[in-house]
Amino acid sequence: MGNFFPRWTNWLPLKLAVGVAFIAFGVSVGVAYYFTPKYTRVGYEPTQPVPFSHKIHAGQLGLDCRYCHSFVENSSHANVPTNQTCFNCHGPGKGNIKSASPKLELVVKAHETKQPIPWVKVHKAPDYVYFNHSAHLNRGISCQSCHGQVNEMEIVKHAEPQSMGWCLDCHRNPEQKLRPLDQITNLNYKPEQLDRASFYQSLIAKGVKAGEIAETIQEGGKAASVEELVSLASLTFGKQVTQLEVGSQLKKHWQVQPPENCTSCHR
Repeated sequence: MGNFFPRWTNWLPLKLAVGVAFIAFGVSVGVAYYFTPKYTRVGYEPTQPVPFSHKIHAGQLGLDCRYCHSFVENSSHANVPTNQTCFNCHGPGKGNIKSASPKLELVVKAHETKQPIPWVKVHKAPDYVYFNHSAHLNRGISCQSCHGQVNEMEIVKHAEPQSMGWCLDCHRNPEQKLRPLDQITNLNYKPEQLDRASFYQSLIAKGVKAGEIAETIQEGGKAASVEELVSLASLTFGKQVTQLEVGSQLKKHWQVQPPENCTSCHR
């Protein structure tokens, strides 16, 4: 009796297996590439119940982030402003700034009913992740590093992926993000804006020895005064202050050693 199936079907199982393998590989690559925070979070821009413009308040008016997010330096969480915070400027008798504007209708109603404004959360870490705002801000990580150029946003959006890999990049190279504490809420900060002599003088004023600063600037470097430090830094980094220059000093002298083990964030 002849073969019921043609000869080419002998290779069919192998061809199917190879095809399934390629499809599985393609799906895995697609998921790994597109189903990540970079694609699923970045750009998220929910409509808020009150049309609050960060571009006007934090940008044009220069309002400090900590005026509304008042506990961010002392708490693990960044609080949203209370109704009273809004009324400090917009309430009757408090400057009366656009208090009759229809955009503030919900603010007025919330104040009268003593009910909080139902703000929509933009940034939310998973329940299994522990993140402490105060620990980062008090060691030189700016609001801008995680939330982007908020002072240019009409509506706040998710600007950074805030994924595990993104966090680890910063933990492994904190000198790329560290800045002086008085520049934490300066969302337009650039290291080249710093005065080099004043920066090194501030380190010395906090008890750091000039020789230790010089060694951080350049291995084997020596200096005994601010003038010598400035000269050494100019030869090493150039005419303008650089991020590496600032970050390396703050990392060493503030003893910034971000953990990289899993239990640091997953508790």
